[in-house]
Amino acid sequence: MSVSLKINVIKDKILSDNYFILRNITYEVATGDEPPIRHIREVYDRGNGATMLLYNREKKTVVLTRQFRIATWVNGNEDGRLIEACAGLLDDDEPEVCARKEAIEETGFEVGEVEKVYELYMSPGGMTELISFYFAEYDDSQRANPGGGVEDEDIEVLEIPFAQAMEMIKTGEIRDGKTVILLQLLAMRNIMS
Repeated sequence: MSVSLKINVIKDKILSDNYFILRNITYEVATGDEPPIRHIREVYDRGNGATMLLYNREKKTVVLTRQFRIATWVNGNEDGRLIEACAGLLDDDEPEVCARKEAIEETGFEVGEVEKVYELYMSPGGMTELISFYFAEYDDSQRANPGGGVEDEDIEVLEIPFAQAMEMIKTGEIRDGKTVILLQLLAMRNIMS
C-alpha cells in the first residue's frame, strides 16, 4: 500500500530560460505522519519527447541515426557523435505525430502503422522529460527523402543489420539509453531472428 506524500514548494526560481528552463526548487516532502524533509534541487525542463525504432523483419535491419550531441562530448564522448533511434521534442505535437515527423526528417522514411510501447522518464533525478517510445516496420518503398534532418541538423542515416546493432551495444558503439531500450525490446520479441 502506498503512503501519501505531502509536498510543499518553498521556492521555485528560474535560473535560465535560454533554450530550455532550469529551475532551482526548494521544497519539503512529508511521508505519512513523519516530519517534512527539506530538499534543494535543480530541475531541467526540456519538454517531453518521442522516439521511434524503425525495423525491417525481412531484411533483418534497423534504421538509426548518428549525430553530434554536445552533452556527450562534454562528458567524455571523444567526437561527440551518438548513434540513436530517431527522436525529437514534442513541441505542440502529440507523441505519435512527433515520432512520425522525426522519422521522416531524420531517416527519410514515412512509415505506416506504429506501435506505442512505453512512456518513460529517462533521467528523473533532475529532468522533467517523459519520452514516448514507438516501433514501426519500414520498407524501401516508404522512403520519402534521404533524411538527414532539417535546418541546423547534420544527421547521418544508418541502416544496420539488427544483429550488428545488438553487438554495437556490447562494444559501446551504441550508448544512447532510449535506443538500447528499443533494441533490447525488439530482441526480446524474437521477430528479428
